[in-house]
Amino acid sequence: MKKCGRFFQKTVIMLIAAVLFSSSGFAAPKRGGDVTLLYWQLPAHFNSAIQSGAAIAAAAANIFVSLIELDGNWQPVPYLAKSWSVSDDNLTYIFNLVEGTSFTDGQPVTSKDVAFSINLMKEYHTFGPYMFGAVDRVETPDKNTVVIKLKQPHPALLVALSAPFTPIMPEHVYGTGDIRKHPANTNPIGSGPFKLVEFKPGKNFILERNDKFMRPGRPYIDRYIGSLVTNPKAAFMAMSSGEVHSFGFMAVPQMVAGFKANKNLTVTSEGYDGIGAVNYLEFNLRKKYISDKRVRQAIAYAIDRDFITQKLHQGGSRPCTGPIHSSSKFYSDQVERYDLNLDKANALLDEAGYKRGADGMRFPLTLTYMPGDPINMKMVAEYLKPQLKKIGINITLKAPADFMNWFMNIAKWEHDMTMINLFGWGDPVIGVQRMFMSTNIKNLVWTNTSGYANPEVDKVLNEAAVEVDFNKRKALYATFQKIVADDLPLYFIQETIYHTVTHKDLLGQKSSVWGGVGPFDSVYWKDGHAPK
Repeated sequence: MKKCGRFFQKTVIMLIAAVLFSSSGFAAPKRGGDVTLLYWQLPAHFNSAIQSGAAIAAAAANIFVSLIELDGNWQPVPYLAKSWSVSDDNLTYIFNLVEGTSFTDGQPVTSKDVAFSINLMKEYHTFGPYMFGAVDRVETPDKNTVVIKLKQPHPALLVALSAPFTPIMPEHVYGTGDIRKHPANTNPIGSGPFKLVEFKPGKNFILERNDKFMRPGRPYIDRYIGSLVTNPKAAFMAMSSGEVHSFGFMAVPQMVAGFKANKNLTVTSEGYDGIGAVNYLEFNLRKKYISDKRVRQAIAYAIDRDFITQKLHQGGSRPCTGPIHSSSKFYSDQVERYDLNLDKANALLDEAGYKRGADGMRFPLTLTYMPGDPINMKMVAEYLKPQLKKIGINITLKAPADFMNWFMNIAKWEHDMTMINLFGWGDPVIGVQRMFMSTNIKNLVWTNTSGYANPEVDKVLNEAAVEVDFNKRKALYATFQKIVADDLPLYFIQETIYHTVTHKDLLGQKSSVWGGVGPFDSVYWKDGHAPK
């Protein structure tokens, strides 16, 4: 077995630093106070083992613990697992749990709860087949030891086991009944830094300090309050006045500039590498016209990414070249970029046999867009209508009534094209592969709803999912990006530059690739309470 020596070393360094900090002239973090955070969307429940999304992940990460955390350099650090080791063949992972950890109902957290949680996610989570499909079984030789046996190497396993993924849930609570309708989904029992005390769907939720949390003295704050906001102006006023204290996943350029000018606020775009947010145009390959690759490529050549990112978004986004975010260690720019070229676009459509009619139009298409993100979705969709008219494509914009209306339209494959976003979630196996595998064509959004099927892509992605040599894996993903940039089932337009704005007196947030989508146990107020 390979011992993870750097993790033990890091733990020792952290302990030494804590001793030096407390024995020097620096004051330890003060306890007390509430923190109110703004959410663009509130979760419908708190069981992140059966549903993905930033909102549910952020809340659940403060109710449940995970085996490990990832720091800002993508390095795993101990959480519920105080140490671990990996076999030489990369097929066995042994995790040693922190002793004496308990759920908020007083029952102990054991290895069986870990096994239950992994198996639950494998069966019910959207990403389950990719996060844990390689898991053969989870053994529990004693209450504080977890042994994960793999059928094949799984280089993304530690990412999948980190917070905010894989909440460790009590089997004695969630192990009976229909997990999708379980009453504990909205009244959760966890072992994280906070516990739910109030939930008003569509309005807010309140988490209160868990005094039995496994990290002594933490969390520092009394309450974590999640509050829904749907109006950017209201969000700006609430943050500027000090009514609320933290706001993540914020990408409105005017708001960013305004917050930066406020001396009581700090603004950062750091910490979103694990999210890897990209926005794209999805083609439904089952539909007339766009089933032809030349039509898809013509549309790509007609779109000016630089205009979108620099003019529409005022520098608040970056041009995107493919499904893997540029912050990823697996990103490659050696792909066809489709820089603006209307002549080439028109030539491709002529070649495909779609001549202009008397009105100058070649054919019509509908374009729907995901609601709730007017900057990245609605604004870009409205730009595409006159832009594609230049090459003879008559676009009808379809504004969905609400998120569920859009969701069902895409899930039923009724769309011609749609504007949508993708979170990479730390590793291509988890966040990207699901969109391109022919085995994942489902009536479910954020799967392969385009209907794309390429045996070569399936082969490359399957090889990359089990390749433990980093350089070989990177080369496989470079090949993948090149192929899909040519096939173009999805046309990637821009990367979202998210920001987190925080009151300057709110300190202690961890360095993490997950940004604010993680546990708040280290966060504290400078004076032990929110500013008056």
